[in-house]
Amino acid sequence: MEITNVTEYQAIAKQKLPKMVYDYYASGAEDEWTLQENRNAFSRILFRPRILIDVSKIDMTTSVLGFKISMPIMIAPTAFQKMAHPEGEYATARAASAAGTIMTLSSWATSSVEEVASTGPGIRFFQLYVYKDRKVVAQLVRRAERAGFKAIALTVDTPRLGRREADIKNRFTLPPFLTLKNFEGLDLGTMNKTDDSGLASYVAGQIDRSLSWKDVKWLQTITQLPILVKGVITAEDARLAVQYGAAGIIVSNHGARQLDYVPATIMALEEVVKGAQGRVPVFLDGGVRRGTDVFKALALGASGIFIGRPVVFSLAAEGEAGVRKVLQMLRDEFELTMALSGCRSLKEITRDHIMTDWDHPRAVARL
Repeated sequence: MEITNVTEYQAIAKQKLPKMVYDYYASGAEDEWTLQENRNAFSRILFRPRILIDVSKIDMTTSVLGFKISMPIMIAPTAFQKMAHPEGEYATARAASAAGTIMTLSSWATSSVEEVASTGPGIRFFQLYVYKDRKVVAQLVRRAERAGFKAIALTVDTPRLGRREADIKNRFTLPPFLTLKNFEGLDLGTMNKTDDSGLASYVAGQIDRSLSWKDVKWLQTITQLPILVKGVITAEDARLAVQYGAAGIIVSNHGARQLDYVPATIMALEEVVKGAQGRVPVFLDGGVRRGTDVFKALALGASGIFIGRPVVFSLAAEGEAGVRKVLQMLRDEFELTMALSGCRSLKEITRDHIMTDWDHPRAVARL
């Protein structure tokens, strides 16, 4: 079967992966309302394309924290990628580098920061969970810095793990041949089998529930790397992120895996952008499956987007080639959306290019 869009990889991944692994990647919290809404909300945003504009040349390049990339489409951190494919994070890193974009490596990767760095050049960010043992955190951040990672994406929405019922039913744990590579020498690399989700038990035992805004300041004392705060969905927290020195904000609901019935990230985006007041870039994570979604996010004020599940599903289906294809398909669709909307560069994408169901009726311009 010829794959013509990103979503088609999910069905292939479902066929190829063990049930426990597929369910871990695919499922959300509790009723999975937000999981559906992350996708559905995009469909309620419509285009207002402009016509008769010379779109023979389209420029999709952009800069993120000073790093030039080929397009505003980047890779979000997703854990345990070797469950999807033996090459795991290596394949993802190579695909991102080939596409000229940024990969974010999960704290809970099945390849270490050093191993990912060894795959060759590329702009990479490191996603950080803050453990109770701060020495472990400091050591990990220093290793990421030494390995050439360019920013820390601090996940702030996981003081406890959301209730993912598929993982409870499946008694989810890492397959025996895999470990959390970044923690291997620290006696924190393995996950025990439990009566519910092994990951939930691991988080309860290791992750610091006392994490607060002052810890964003603490992180700045142990690293020179810019810190992105990942998991913001309100204007109040956007303002605090700026106040506490974040270099950027990632609007994320953790792929709808934490608190159910929070809004889709695309619905929360505009509020967060307004809260940030242009002082730091705001990025979107969650639900992006089409180039049209990328355009809508940028029209609502995002500086770029991150994709998660499309990476693991395409990795499961076709390894590195799958991830490359996902990035290329999204790029091609985004370029076409720009052309058909009359936008030749990212800065030409404006709020006037879309309409949402919360907009006031527009006054028609008189000629």
